[in-house]
Amino acid sequence: MSTEATGAMTSGPKGPDLQADAMRVIRDALATAQTPCITSSFQAECVVLTHMLLQVQPDLPVLFLDTFHHFPQTLAYRDELTAKWGLKLINLQAKEPSVGLWQRESTTACCARHKVEPLFSALEHYDTWFTALRRDQSASRANLQENEPFRLPSGKSIRRVAPIAAWTARDVWRYAKANDIPLLPLYELGYTSIGCEPCTTQPLDPNNPRSGRWQGEKLECGIHIEAK
Repeated sequence: MSTEATGAMTSGPKGPDLQADAMRVIRDALATAQTPCITSSFQAECVVLTHMLLQVQPDLPVLFLDTFHHFPQTLAYRDELTAKWGLKLINLQAKEPSVGLWQRESTTACCARHKVEPLFSALEHYDTWFTALRRDQSASRANLQENEPFRLPSGKSIRRVAPIAAWTARDVWRYAKANDIPLLPLYELGYTSIGCEPCTTQPLDPNNPRSGRWQGEKLECGIHIEAK
């Protein structure tokens, strides 16, 4: 595995030692986890969290949702970083993919088919789910906890761990720069939150980085919403 992924971390986020706090959350969670994993869209925060996790568990499974609608740049970057860091990448796909479903039905139906269903099915095999969610990303994530139970549709409860919940986008970028982590080239084109190509634009509201997702129609795709 590349030393870029396993080498000692240099300076990163400021404030009340956010980086040390995140590493503490990571180490504590991994110490008790039997089957941990991380989900990654290969956006900046996902890559930063993966870099941190590899310091402790280099063979951690990295789950990527292959929705059949990603930007070519996202897939190329995924493959490059996987090779560079020696990631244990697991590509998840819908059992019955339907390209363009968002046009024929709705973005909700498309997200459910290509994101929610394959991820929740895969998470049945894990007890600890690391995610790079942050509280400042949207109102729907404002009350995010670093550790909390998460109930899957089957009724199984797993642990969702968000070590960088308290970080800001500035903290993420500072960490990436300090550790020489290359980021998805789409950021250079003005994108601030990157998902599937048909449902991602540059931000509609300069003050809301996620406003370029789903044309502002919704805040979440559904994978971070518990089954009722």
